[in-house]
Amino acid sequence: MNGVSAVSGILVVAAQRELRRDLFDVLDHAGYAHIHSARDATHAAILLEGREPLLLVVAVLDGDLRQARKSCEQLRQLPGAADAPLIAVLTTQASFSPVELVADIDTWMYVSQIQAELLARWACLPGRPHEDSGKLPEAHSDDHEDYRYLYEEGDTEWLIADPVTACLLEVSPTVARHSRVPASQWRNLSLSDALKFEGVTVAQVLLEADRSWHPCERKSSQGMDVGQASARRMRHGDGEAIALMFRSDRADLRAEAALSLLPRLFASPSGLDAKGAAAQLLFGELGLDYLAVWSARRDGADAPAQMLQLWSGEEQAWPPASAQGSLQLVLAGKSVVYRNDAQRLAPMDPLLGQLELAGFVALPLFDERHAVIGAMLAGSRRGFGEMSIIEPVLRCAAARFAQVIELSRTREQGRAEGLVDPLTGLPNRLLFNDRLDTIIREATRNGECFAVLFVDLDRFKAINDTHGHAAGDQVLRVVTQRLCGSIRASDTVGRYAGDEFTVVLRHIVKNDDVFRVAEKIVQVMESPLHLDDGTELQVTASMGVSFFPDDAGDAETLLKHADEAMYSAKHNGRNNFQIYEMSPEYAKQHGTALRSRLRHAEGNAELRVVYQPQVDALSEDIVGMEALARWEHPELGLVSPAVFIPLAEETGLIVSIGAWVMRTACHQAMEWERRYGLRLRLGVNLSAIQLMEPTLLEMVTGVLQETGLDPGLLELEITESVSIKEAPNLVENLQALHRLGCHVAIDDFGTGAASLDYLRRLPADRIKVDQSFVRNIGVDPDDEAIVRATIDMAHRLKRAVVAEGVETERHLDFLRDNHCDELQGYLFCRPLQPISFDKLLAERQRLLAVRMTEPA
Repeated sequence: MNGVSAVSGILVVAAQRELRRDLFDVLDHAGYAHIHSARDATHAAILLEGREPLLLVVAVLDGDLRQARKSCEQLRQLPGAADAPLIAVLTTQASFSPVELVADIDTWMYVSQIQAELLARWACLPGRPHEDSGKLPEAHSDDHEDYRYLYEEGDTEWLIADPVTACLLEVSPTVARHSRVPASQWRNLSLSDALKFEGVTVAQVLLEADRSWHPCERKSSQGMDVGQASARRMRHGDGEAIALMFRSDRADLRAEAALSLLPRLFASPSGLDAKGAAAQLLFGELGLDYLAVWSARRDGADAPAQMLQLWSGEEQAWPPASAQGSLQLVLAGKSVVYRNDAQRLAPMDPLLGQLELAGFVALPLFDERHAVIGAMLAGSRRGFGEMSIIEPVLRCAAARFAQVIELSRTREQGRAEGLVDPLTGLPNRLLFNDRLDTIIREATRNGECFAVLFVDLDRFKAINDTHGHAAGDQVLRVVTQRLCGSIRASDTVGRYAGDEFTVVLRHIVKNDDVFRVAEKIVQVMESPLHLDDGTELQVTASMGVSFFPDDAGDAETLLKHADEAMYSAKHNGRNNFQIYEMSPEYAKQHGTALRSRLRHAEGNAELRVVYQPQVDALSEDIVGMEALARWEHPELGLVSPAVFIPLAEETGLIVSIGAWVMRTACHQAMEWERRYGLRLRLGVNLSAIQLMEPTLLEMVTGVLQETGLDPGLLELEITESVSIKEAPNLVENLQALHRLGCHVAIDDFGTGAASLDYLRRLPADRIKVDQSFVRNIGVDPDDEAIVRATIDMAHRLKRAVVAEGVETERHLDFLRDNHCDELQGYLFCRPLQPISFDKLLAERQRLLAVRMTEPA
């Protein structure tokens, strides 16, 4: 067996992680080995590339009928899915009847029926494969090595046992690595000595071999590791063997356990006692023997203060901070990482020798300005497991502790200045308004979108009147925890007044992201709340949502619109959220005025072109730039491209504006080429309407001739949302431009359902990974998998890859490790006006000249 690509599989598609897990567990328990789990059609397309036709597609559908039919159509277009049965699983949010979907699916069920009905519904479909199809493949009797493909499943542990003697025949290399027991010591070992099951005997497990998971402990050099194991039958040589898969519950051994730990570490972004909760969680899940968090003094003069310390052994006489050499190194900004030989540091740090720590990791805690504000020290007497798993977890934990320290300092300062609500610890109205003004300035400068939520508790006065103000205060504190636990660390929550809270959700890619957060807040608020005296209360909230810049461009109006939408939620029965909608008359007047002004923007010199550098991922030297259009409205200021580009497309003005942008950018690029001779690639975006223009080739050719720019330096970027089928002349235009010598890049790659179709049919030289995936590196493992698979797939198809939205060192390290070619984002440089970009190139030239004159 060469790998899973030769075996048919089952595709599970669900936006909610919990539902993907439920579907996977039902199919896995039934014995189906090759189950692909995806969030959406885009994610699925990447997973299925190069694989055999599917046995089955199971998709969770919600929303309206149009969305559901579109999802079904996208799924049918996936590689290997055209002829597979499609089972739809409907959530309670589905606003249509399954009868309306019968032409698009083979059968359906509700979410509540997954456990009982999924396999039965599939079995009733005509042409269903033999019941053993897709299950764990058995090795051929004439090929003793075939079963070893099991060992290729990353960090999975496999133990192969003789069903007659109940002794081990061999184990996978991962077992020896995780247990630190040599492989030779496992052979012929009694299975009862290797695995100790709870509630079931070894004989029962071997006899049933039904893939059920049983709690157990696996032998290790340090005793026993807790986890679960499941057994299945397989051929081994000329006979039969039992293959047992062991999954450790230690987060330092199993990637899944580690990944599940990360969201819990960040579960309460402003959390009350978040420091202690995160420490206990980390200490227990990683099996640490020692954990300490230190806070550096602000002035740097005094000794650091220990915020917490956990130790699994007996009471110690702890050495002072000044004697702990590793702590001093970390407070100076250096990281210390030892998997199992930390005793090498004992001469300079008595703590390590005193506690007999074999594994030791000490990391600096940085604030948002990358200044060291503390240190985290973690140790294990038996050493650490897979550092590729445990080190990222510890770095995430360090970021969490840094966040807690910085937030605590901000609150202390805020209380001193009267800017923080003393009851909840949240920014008060004054501080929230100040932050909102700052966010608006940043969003205006960067062309970003964000949302404002106005949250009002339903019937809160009745709680105060009935149970007293102390109970009301307790409710407000719990509401604060629930709100903070529903948002990201980059978002802002404030207590606006009484029972009113305000929230800013930043870096919005699409409105659906906001709707999901709002729905989550509604749901968590519904959970019963218990007062100190045992009284149970049901507290709900009504919310209004407004968007910047679509609904308003200033803080006062944004809050006003969100407040109006909140009252609309009250009128709709409370316990829900509503989106602000301006009156039709105002929307018409507003839109007409903008369209009218946009018609004169070019002639009035209101349009600008800014340039954002693209850098080589390894050298970080500038290799290209993207030209971006900006509109400076005389009254409104900088109008977001998210607003004026759609208006330009609606009115057809995008054709003339696009030509102006290309001509302006090519002139500028040629000027820089004459001055610096760097042969920088220039990326210019083409809209769907431009791509359908029969005169596009003529326009581009004319601009290149007029400006003298080498066609090989011009890269035309097309968004993946443009449909090949629905855009006449698209393929012909791009092929003609490619023959002219221009390069073609696919922008926002991964956000549409046609990613693979684009790569096959269009003459693309480069793809740009969408920033929505890049920004979630280090946060969402699903998005990390998409980025990793996209880079790999593009390279196999001989396409270069540019990652957009690179904002942190973590993004940079991940993209480098996965061989991304080029990078673009605020980590390197914001979009610059021509004069600023010219200074950047001039400074580069100066530094190179200095370097060349220095002696070798």
